[in-house]
Amino acid sequence: MAKRWSNAEEKIRKRELVRLYIKENKTIDEIANILNLGESSIYQRLIRLGIKPIPFKKKTYRNINYNVIVPRRHSKELAEFVGVLLGDGHLTPTQVTVTLGKKDIYVNHVSGLMESLFEVKPKITITKDGHYVIYLGSARLVRWFLKMGLSFNKVKSRVDVPSWCFCSKKFMTNLIRGLIDTDGSVYKLRFGAQISFCNRSRPLLESVRLILTKLGFNPSKISGYNIYLTKKVDLLKYFNSIGFGNKKHEKRFLEFFNNGQLGE
Repeated sequence: MAKRWSNAEEKIRKRELVRLYIKENKTIDEIANILNLGESSIYQRLIRLGIKPIPFKKKTYRNINYNVIVPRRHSKELAEFVGVLLGDGHLTPTQVTVTLGKKDIYVNHVSGLMESLFEVKPKITITKDGHYVIYLGSARLVRWFLKMGLSFNKVKSRVDVPSWCFCSKKFMTNLIRGLIDTDGSVYKLRFGAQISFCNRSRPLLESVRLILTKLGFNPSKISGYNIYLTKKVDLLKYFNSIGFGNKKHEKRFLEFFNNGQLGE
């Protein structure tokens, strides 16, 4: 059992908590990390020392994280992240999440993109089966993406590309990069190679095909849940004008290119 504080010790503890919790407006979680104690211990100290809890004054109250900056304008970087969200992303009422499977080589690219856009370093976790999950907690940011046209259930709501992404060539280019990096594949055919895009939302597939056409490509018709780029001229154009943020895709493409396996 912990020893009882003396009057002098109690005054020191109270001054410490008043400074951290009231004057510096730190959260219980932040104070717990500073003092190397559990959150429940910090809460109990507040009550014991007569300091009234004021969660509504904290930045993360009701998950309204004011450290997360909502972009004021559209940009090519935002278009790329929208592509990532439409591919491997997921929205909950309080979080923006990207689940990359075992794409460890792509984690730094996505987390760097998120930090640049929202000015907060996202958290990264690895599940028991080795899948990487990148996320930001911000109900405000989630509402902003929902207003843009994204949804909690992409397939059920038949999600589509936000209309602003069609406004410039740069937006369309970066959007396609984010989509192919997440829901795309680069693989060898018997005679040549292929870049494919796979998604279960028909409106999204139609928009991707339209954008590729606007960018000067010759995409296949929609086949099931897939769209393909197969002509050598399209594969080279994709690499040179759009490129890959996902280095696994880039590595496979260069392997086929160097071995003369892109077809005719």
